[in-house]
Amino acid sequence: MPRNPAVRPVDSLRATYGNDLYISRFQEPGEVEAQFAQVDTTVLMKILLTSFSPQALFIPEKGFPGGLSEELTLPYWLSENDINYFASKFSKTGFSGGINYYRNMNRNWELTAPWTGIQIKVPTKFILGDQDATYHFMGLKDYIETGGLKRDVPLLEDYVLMKGVGHFINQEKPEEISHYIYEFIKKF
Repeated sequence: MPRNPAVRPVDSLRATYGNDLYISRFQEPGEVEAQFAQVDTTVLMKILLTSFSPQALFIPEKGFPGGLSEELTLPYWLSENDINYFASKFSKTGFSGGINYYRNMNRNWELTAPWTGIQIKVPTKFILGDQDATYHFMGLKDYIETGGLKRDVPLLEDYVLMKGVGHFINQEKPEEISHYIYEFIKKF
């Protein structure tokens, strides 16, 4: 979505969704890391990778949505080996690196000021899943479906809305994603 020059993104998100939105909760260094550290990393990875729904975007101060169950059912595209691999890496590094992306949103907004209103003018194909929480967030669905994306990305050749697919689209449908990418780039 285009940069709004009048409102910093974190301020806008807080005003719209409150302080329980994950981006709002991630702003205070050390706070969510301490909460994450109280949970087994393997269990936390299962929660983070299986709960990417609109409800999961909210992390109340008292805990995680749906509780902390080790008995989470993994989706077809995610194995225990995947979970163990990710958990082994995050056990060593912690989560600050990834969380810092969200802490830097307002700074990125400041740095992109010179490009306010600029269209993206490269050939583009946009692929997303209809079950992705971000698709149903902050008016993105309406922005895409009513032509806002095409207006701001005039060389958008196509957008693909994959049915029954969520946020981790490249893992959920790797062959289809590879096919879409290949068919797009072979034109050039």
